[in-house]
Amino acid sequence: MKRRTVLATALLAGMAGPGTARAADPGPSVTLTGTTTLDSQAIFFVSYDGLVNNNAFQKNGLLTYKGYQYAVWYTADRNAMVGRRALGSSTWSTVKVGHTLRYNDSHNVISMGISKVDGRLHLNMDSHSDGFTYVKSVAGLVDNPAGLSWTASRFGAPQSALDGLALTSQFTYPQFVSTPEGKLQLSYRVAVSGNGRNALAEYDGSTWTDLGEWSSSTGTYSSEHGSSTARNMYLHGIDYDRNGRLHSFFTWREQNGAVMCNGGGITNHDTGYVYSDDRGRTWRNNAGTVVGTTGGSDKVAVTDAGLVVDPLNPDHSLMNQESQFTDSAGLPHAIISYVPGRFGQCTTNYVADRTASGRAFHVRKNASGIWQKTEIPVPLNSSQRTKLILDKYDNAYAIFPFCRIAAASKASGYTDWTMLYDGVGAGLNAFGEVVIDETRVGQDHFLSIMYQEKSSGTTPSALRNLNFRLPV
Repeated sequence: MKRRTVLATALLAGMAGPGTARAADPGPSVTLTGTTTLDSQAIFFVSYDGLVNNNAFQKNGLLTYKGYQYAVWYTADRNAMVGRRALGSSTWSTVKVGHTLRYNDSHNVISMGISKVDGRLHLNMDSHSDGFTYVKSVAGLVDNPAGLSWTASRFGAPQSALDGLALTSQFTYPQFVSTPEGKLQLSYRVAVSGNGRNALAEYDGSTWTDLGEWSSSTGTYSSEHGSSTARNMYLHGIDYDRNGRLHSFFTWREQNGAVMCNGGGITNHDTGYVYSDDRGRTWRNNAGTVVGTTGGSDKVAVTDAGLVVDPLNPDHSLMNQESQFTDSAGLPHAIISYVPGRFGQCTTNYVADRTASGRAFHVRKNASGIWQKTEIPVPLNSSQRTKLILDKYDNAYAIFPFCRIAAASKASGYTDWTMLYDGVGAGLNAFGEVVIDETRVGQDHFLSIMYQEKSSGTTPSALRNLNFRLPV
């Protein structure tokens, strides 16, 4: 399938694509309505260039359900905390769930999920290629928040398994996603970076079931520099659209550094895309061909045809686990970022080169099934990740490190990217990556952001929540 790429130079020359939005639809906008403080002294340490309370790949560190917003973080004394507030309130009620962070490792995030079938809040935390800790609330807690007190007694004891289901001893990257039927699925990685597999488990309101692995770490990938025979698939997300299709963008990370031009880079390559129409049991490529079965012998592999929607070799410091979102028509959108070729064809220092020359790109499938790509004319000024959301009119918003928000209208064909809010200029003192409440966007048309202030060493700092009204 032919790909169409819209270059930044064409954008700046005014080459806008044909929009499909109605003329009456508003363009993107953000109106800051307030800031809340979750913790004035949250734990702070820099690890893998990030913070354990504000890793953009966290799903969900912040979520909204039935008029209440929930947040998770680690306190200065390493306690895992879960907070809630009624929307519109500036006060968070907090509960310690009985677990303390084991290591100064920013991978060991806390992720939340809600099983709508029984009204429980679920937490999975503190893992990086080892065991995890799992906590769940009593049934009905999130269905009747105003009527049920927010106390530690509403949560069960921390577990090292999912109600007895052990999964794997090498567990990382928990991501909860609610199915259209109200069940809860848990996406995670088995094994280690450069040699791991993606897997799914599912909760039906009474029992957790291991659905199995669905991506493969085997097969040979070759670049112009060398070959690799092991890798892992890093997900940009895993999300159901309103029609029940499960979408996932991804990048591959090779185990063997021989595929790179220079050892100071990173072995990530290519942006791929798969989807599932049977709740993650089978996976299809862009053309609709089944390329993997969860728990089966045939898994999604680097050698499968039709996976790559934006090719890129391992020489450009492509970011893993960036961001994705689906629009009102169920079409997939993603943010990817790397160092474009105009700045050189070989990155030699992953962090420094991304910070100096990295750019983010908006990749999406249009209504005709064509993949399009637009460079967002905002320098990253960071090695870290950018988040993506779409409002009710399908305008796109990129939330860059340091709480900088740029947006583009659907009417322009996503060619009119403009900075709407500059957290640097606003004096937020945000460290870098931010956590987005993806669930709130569609519920009451707010962009809710959690960020942590810069500090030094291991001196605790404030964890805050910004709230912006989107077009309604």
